[in-house]
Amino acid sequence: MQSRSFCALVFLVCIAVAFTGCTDSSGSSGTTSPATTGGNTGSTVPASDNLEPSPTEVLPSQNTVTVDINEKDYLGNIPVIFQGGMGQIHVKKIDVTVYRADGQVRTATIGTKKGDMAEIEGTKQSDRVVVYITFDNGDNMKTNDVMSPYRTRG
Repeated sequence: MQSRSFCALVFLVCIAVAFTGCTDSSGSSGTTSPATTGGNTGSTVPASDNLEPSPTEVLPSQNTVTVDINEKDYLGNIPVIFQGGMGQIHVKKIDVTVYRADGQVRTATIGTKKGDMAEIEGTKQSDRVVVYITFDNGDNMKTNDVMSPYRTRG
């Protein structure tokens, strides 16, 4: 008699779980965002604390390279240019992220040859520009993190 009661209780619990929607048949356990392979992309980030530059990393002497963040043009576009350096041969990828004053984020990938550049859409206010360089040994280092103000008459 006790085994019947136990089986009936298990059956009722299974039915209750099915009716309450505790099972998920969609196969998705979270949200994913599409990956970008290059070029400019945009998204909106609600947090305004992305406009606060943080410290950068010092590159080892054998990996020294330079990435210039030039002055915005009259439309607010930010030119970012790879200038090369002693460690240029070790550079595999250069990613640039612009945190715009309006909350949007723009990303681009720059080539690894001296003179390669990207022009990223900014605003006519101060935007934050962050550069990450990936080296052939797997290191991913933040080399630039600066505010890019809109040019003023002077």
